[in-house]
This record gives sequence, structure tokens and C-alpha cells, in this order.
Amino acid sequence: MRIPAGLRSLVLVIFLPAGFAAAQHATASAPPHVDVPAIPPRAEDVATIDGIMKAFYDVISGPAGQPRQWSRDRTLYIADIRFVAMSEDKAGKPLPQIATHQQFVDYADPVLVKDGFYESEIHRVTQKFGNIAHVFSTYESRQKAGGPIIARGINSIELFYDGKRWWIASNIWDDERPDNPLPPQYLPEKK
Repeated sequence: MRIPAGLRSLVLVIFLPAGFAAAQHATASAPPHVDVPAIPPRAEDVATIDGIMKAFYDVISGPAGQPRQWSRDRTLYIADIRFVAMSEDKAGKPLPQIATHQQFVDYADPVLVKDGFYESEIHRVTQKFGNIAHVFSTYESRQKAGGPIIARGINSIELFYDGKRWWIASNIWDDERPDNPLPPQYLPEKK
């Protein structure tokens, strides 16, 4: 989710060799801080799993030049959310790139706003037990609405219901690659 392989390499390349913590201290290469004011959540965003998943994709999508809805995005997650973008190094070794919400926003915002970015859910598998849920959300990414697909992958999202609303506790994603095709069970049924 959130940034396709092509755009992700521009945003997260700083993290690869030395790790995220080192990137934070490298002020010369650090992105500008993006202010994310606290706002109350929209009831329709957090009342249901469908609502939170719709908001999850809405907040980061938009044309070039349009600010993203980072404050609304922040309302979807627990305070200590971690985003984990999985990729591989040149040798094919798994490479997790871990970020807080603010770190993700600071690195993603300049690219998403400059180039435009649209991500949409094309299939979902939800497993729910009591007040917990796991969602495998298959996505497609584009730079322009209706434009060519630039990436596909799966978001693995953990959620819980606290009696008042749904919260996203974690999000891990991996993009489709030639050696990592999307399995048929995570794709829409062919008509």
C-alpha cells in the first residue's frame, strides 16, 4: 500500500542501507516536516471495517498538487501505529522499511503531492473474531485517476473494535513483483 515500488524507491531509498533510525538523524537528507494537526475522526470512517478501509485509500489518493488528508488519515490509527513496507535488496533478501505515521507522512507527502497518486482496493479478504479483525486488502496504484496501473500489492491490516469505533493497529504491505505474483485467492474473481 501507500507507495508503489516505483514511487516508493524515491521516498524510501534513504532508509535502505543504514536503517530508518539513521535516516532520522541525517538532517541533510531528511524531508521537510509535514504538520498533521489532530482532528476528531469522521464517524463514517471508523464505525465499520468497510468505512475505515474506504477512508484508508481515500486519504492518500489525489491528483498532483493536491494536499493529502494526513489529519484524517491519522484518525484511523492507534497512536503507536507502525507501517512496514516490505521490499527486497538487490540480492533478493527481504528488506522491511519501518515507519511511524509521522515518518511515513514526511517522506511520502512530497512525492504523492508532486506526482499524483491514486490507490484503490480491488479485492478484500477479512477474517473477524470477536472485536479483532485481519484484512488482506489487494490494491492497485496509479499516478492519475483512470491511468495505467503502476503497482499492485497487498496490505495486511490488523484492526480492533473498542466498543465505540474501529482502529488500525498495524499495516504491512508488499508489492507484486515478477518473483512475487499476487495469488489468485487475493484477486477479484474473473467474470
